[in-house]
Parts: sequence; C-alpha cells; structure tokens
Amino acid sequence: MHIDLTGKLALVTGSAAGIGLATAKGLAASGAAVIVSSRHAEHVRVAEAAVRSIAPGADVQGFVGDLSTAAGSGALVEAFPKVDILVNNLGVFQLQDFFEIPDSEWMRFFETNVMSGVRLARAYAPAMAQQGWGRIVFVSSESSLNIPSDMVHYGMTKTAQLAVARGLAKRLAGTGVTVNSVLPGPTLSDGVADMLKGEVAATGKTVEEVAAAFVRTHRGSSIIQRAASVDEVANMIVYVCSQQASATTGAALRVDGGVVETIA
Repeated sequence: MHIDLTGKLALVTGSAAGIGLATAKGLAASGAAVIVSSRHAEHVRVAEAAVRSIAPGADVQGFVGDLSTAAGSGALVEAFPKVDILVNNLGVFQLQDFFEIPDSEWMRFFETNVMSGVRLARAYAPAMAQQGWGRIVFVSSESSLNIPSDMVHYGMTKTAQLAVARGLAKRLAGTGVTVNSVLPGPTLSDGVADMLKGEVAATGKTVEEVAAAFVRTHRGSSIIQRAASVDEVANMIVYVCSQQASATTGAALRVDGGVVETIA
C-alpha cells in the first residue's frame, strides 16, 4: 500500500516529541506539508529539523503557542486558516490518586486533552466539508476504555475524546470528511521514558526492558507483552489520514497491543 498525501496540509498538535513527532514524520514522508506545534520555540525548531531529516525537502512549518487555551487555538487558526488533516495529539497525563486531584487539575486536563481538539475541529472542519475531503483524528488511549485507578482524570478526558469524535463523525456524514479516534496502549514515548527513568537508573536495565516489565505488571492483559513504539502508533494514524481509509469514520481504532479485553 502506497500512501500519497501530496498536496495536503496536515496539522499535528503536541508534535515536539513522542507520538506527535512520529506522526508528523510519517505524514511528511507520505508527501504532506506539515505544521508542528509546541509551547516552546526551541522544541518547535528541533521538531522541524527532525521531520526534515526523515523527509528531506518537506514543507514543514511550526507554531509556538499554548493550545490548551482558547487564545492559543485562535492564534493558530489565524496563522493557518485552513488545513486538510487535523491530528489532535496534544495531551497531558500524570499518576495521581483520585482523592488528591484538585479541581484545577481536572480543568487543566480537560482543557488540554479535550477542548484543544474541540476548538480546532470546530474551526477547521467546515472548510474540509466544503471542499469534500478532510481527516480529523483524536489521539485517545486504551485508558478511555480501561479507566486507570491512578489516573481517573486522564481516563475521563480520553473517554470524552471518543464521544466527541463519534458525534462529530455523524455530524459530518456524507461530506467526505472522516473523524476517528486512535487508541494507543502503553507506548514508549518520551513522557513514559521520563516516568521510568528512576527505575532504569536503579536497575541498570534498558528503558525498553523496564517498560516491558511495567506492561507485564500493570497491563497484564497485553498480548504483545511490551510497550509499543511511537512509530507503531503513528503508522495507524497516518493510515487513518490517507485516501485508503476513506470508508473508516466514527471508529475507535486500537493500537493497544491487545490490552483491552474485548474482541470488538
């Protein structure tokens, strides 16, 4: 299968590292022009260079701003009024006991993980529908189905993303615009690697070995028995953004290594 996104402009939020950066690389390698984003200018410059290293000559642009706010999202839309592909990857996570999560953290997680995607989809989807083609992807998580007891606020936002994506897909029925969710399982992103660095230092094991042990202990239902790579998750996202995925919409597509205990 050859995915050709030549002539399409793709925006990937939260794309300075991890799944977002891997997705930006994959889209650029498939011919798309790509917008990468972060709150930090230096991170954007590094991401732009990383994408160009994979796709020399690619059209890569950057945006610096806080997309968890309405003002930040508005500034992005003003800078880039139209995109063909929107990947809502921006997100935060943190292990925290339910009884210790203050209201401010519930709101921060909701604004970052949910409202950033809502605002951008609301801004970009009408033009996609008018042109008769578009792709919107919400990067959710297997935690949307298996709510973690130590990250209830995170699980809540990931379930909300599924609801938004499904409802928006129905709202855009017949327009040529698809809206899907992608549900990664445990993934060896930069954030997860940072979370595990203490264990890596204490054991002398590689981060891959520590991540695999974490999966076996905390996600025992995993079939692959390891953490996925960011590229493995990005492969699914890039496919969903392709012309070949034109009949896939309103779906929740799992890249969870079999963690979720269901055959559907």
